[in-house]
Amino acid sequence: MPKSLFSADDPLMPRAEMEAVLQRAIRMSKADSILCGINHAVTGNTRFAANQLSTAGAQDDAQLTVQSSFGPKHAITQTNDLSEESIRRCVAESERLAKLAPDDPEAMPELGPQQYQTVNGFFDATAAAGAEERARAALTALQPARAGADLNVAGFIVNGASGGAIANNRGMFAHFRNTTANYTVTARTADGTGSGWAAADDKDWRKIDFAAVSARAAEKARLSRNPVAIEPGRYTVILEPQAVGDLVQLIAFYLDARQADEGRSPFVKKEGGSKIGEKVLDPRITIVSDPADPQLLAQPFDFQGLPLGRQLWVENGVLKQLYYSRFWAQKQGKTATGFPTSFKMNGGTTSVDEMVRSTQRGVLVTRLWYLREVDPRTILYTGLTRDGTFLIENGKLTKALRNFRFNESPLFMLNNLDALGRPERLAGTEAGGDVVMPAVKVREFNFTSLSEAV
Repeated sequence: MPKSLFSADDPLMPRAEMEAVLQRAIRMSKADSILCGINHAVTGNTRFAANQLSTAGAQDDAQLTVQSSFGPKHAITQTNDLSEESIRRCVAESERLAKLAPDDPEAMPELGPQQYQTVNGFFDATAAAGAEERARAALTALQPARAGADLNVAGFIVNGASGGAIANNRGMFAHFRNTTANYTVTARTADGTGSGWAAADDKDWRKIDFAAVSARAAEKARLSRNPVAIEPGRYTVILEPQAVGDLVQLIAFYLDARQADEGRSPFVKKEGGSKIGEKVLDPRITIVSDPADPQLLAQPFDFQGLPLGRQLWVENGVLKQLYYSRFWAQKQGKTATGFPTSFKMNGGTTSVDEMVRSTQRGVLVTRLWYLREVDPRTILYTGLTRDGTFLIENGKLTKALRNFRFNESPLFMLNNLDALGRPERLAGTEAGGDVVMPAVKVREFNFTSLSEAV
């Protein structure tokens, strides 16, 4: 059985045990090909609200996924019962369903043995942190809120370890394990008019400054009391890293070479062909995916077992490459790249405080929320500001502002760039994943209407 997160030992199923389970399933297979995956996750969480600790929990779960294929027909089944009989049923059911499935015209043969770079995303301190450590972290928000009597705080702290492996009947085997520690906290003023939010995420529990995160949320809440309305329109805007990530990370979903080749992409030219080699963003912008980057430490292979190395998407504002699925790469005579598991925009050295001081009139945005696509050809999205929006006048924050709805594209935004901050690992975006972004100062950010939400 897997070991507990709170054990002094490694909590995860060992690599050899994962491989043994996968090989057991492969030996049971009667299909033309079989791809198996196993994932074991052990997490602990602590929640607080209304200035009180409310819940603490833990989860320990291992799940096996089996994909059986007969020619172009395939189907997937899953189980979290790793007994011999359960694995046998899972394999047999995937084969039964595969025979009933329609042909997949884009089905690809399984990969043979691959070489993967070594990425260590596992930190013992994160795996070892238990309910007591999480409670102490929560108190960095709870104790000041209780003492001040003007704030209500709520938050969520989660830490865990996970490991995954995939294998097929052609000799491919890949394994990766990592840890994560994540803290999000919202502070609301007692009169209900102000809200502040802050968060942090790291593979290593010891690198999160819980007190600083809590203090930032409380400060934002107090500053955002009694917001005033200003006219929507185009403003100079400073977006903190979380807000940048919410919007800029969306670029990853539009970097598909197939979309460009079929004329459905923001990176296709009017006369045809892609914009590779052309300037698409400000020359200060470089965007990469790199599992081995110390700020990312992401899984170095995709769900089919295709190796993922460093992928340079935009360099000094120039589009350098698009990603190719195995099917589309074969069709176009290209090399398959796989979909990235991480996304990072390099930054500069300007702090948010320096950006504010250099701004005659503008808006500071803490984060964005509820983003929805408007126009895929330009990556235009709409959404709302939230939990700390402020007016800047003569280099200072002067007023809390009512929240805005915006219509904006990361492509437009990153062509109106004034300044870049240092890149930071984000505590989560609407799209998820390992993401690193800097704060930015941009011109002509498009606020279209006001929002009543606090």
